[in-house]
Amino acid sequence: MDKRIAVIDLGTNTCNMVIAELNGVDYKILYQGKEHVRLAGTKHEKNWISENAFLRASQAVMNLIKKAGDYTTKQIHLVATSAVREAINRDEFIAFIQDKTGLLADVVSGDREAELIFNGVLLAFGTIGQPSLILDIGGGSNEFVVTDGTEIIWKDSITAGMARILHLFKMSDPIRQEELRELRQFFRMQNTEALSQCKSAGIKRLIGCSGTFDTLADMIDKVNPGTKKRITQKIEWYDFLKVYKKLIGSTRAERKTMKGMDSVRIDLIVPAVILIKQILLDAGIDEIYQTGYALREGVLYEMM
Repeated sequence: MDKRIAVIDLGTNTCNMVIAELNGVDYKILYQGKEHVRLAGTKHEKNWISENAFLRASQAVMNLIKKAGDYTTKQIHLVATSAVREAINRDEFIAFIQDKTGLLADVVSGDREAELIFNGVLLAFGTIGQPSLILDIGGGSNEFVVTDGTEIIWKDSITAGMARILHLFKMSDPIRQEELRELRQFFRMQNTEALSQCKSAGIKRLIGCSGTFDTLADMIDKVNPGTKKRITQKIEWYDFLKVYKKLIGSTRAERKTMKGMDSVRIDLIVPAVILIKQILLDAGIDEIYQTGYALREGVLYEMM
């Protein structure tokens, strides 16, 4: 018998939901959407969720619950990640969300988040087939998964998401070359183990999940955010470099007007593409794929 499941991923910047109809090992995606929450505020460096963020998050979850009701969804899973698991006031936040929405958030560890992202990629690709690095760039953390194509070899969750980077580093408008060099050096040092694992496994392919990679694909395809649904899409090196150069040389005002730019990515996209390019170069990766499947779809995968 078919059953409809909704999975809500409460992240640092956005609250994402997927609704799917499951029938044994078969599935059909009925809806994918998101609400902006911005759990990272001025106190983010202290791992504190503000009162306003409490309200934004509860309203976002309630909006998505209402949307799930439009699809007569009976089962809704709420998963919370980096910003919530690191927050000093996480218990108060979880209780507040449950009181307002009726949903108890499952706060997953970094390792568990990486595992669910891997499962989401498996659902997208069917078989990964070759050694690959899976990367999900978040607001609070970045998840790295090295796979031989069938199973996880190594995984890690690094608390250096792009919202945190914006608090740690000064970035001019547009970014200056010395700031760019400082960020590159930081990412190289931060991801030493990931790069070592990639080289040991002979990784030549990067599979990028979620927001940053969705925006890159939208910019390359010159489509409005969220209007082109993809399961997987190859990103050519020259297309990535073209968008990279455009973003690095841009002002914030210019990024606002770029075709394909998601409003929540206007500031986050610059350090994100610097991270991606640094990993590609340091690991010697020459093939890039994007997928819209990640943690939410990983939960679905485990339920099938």
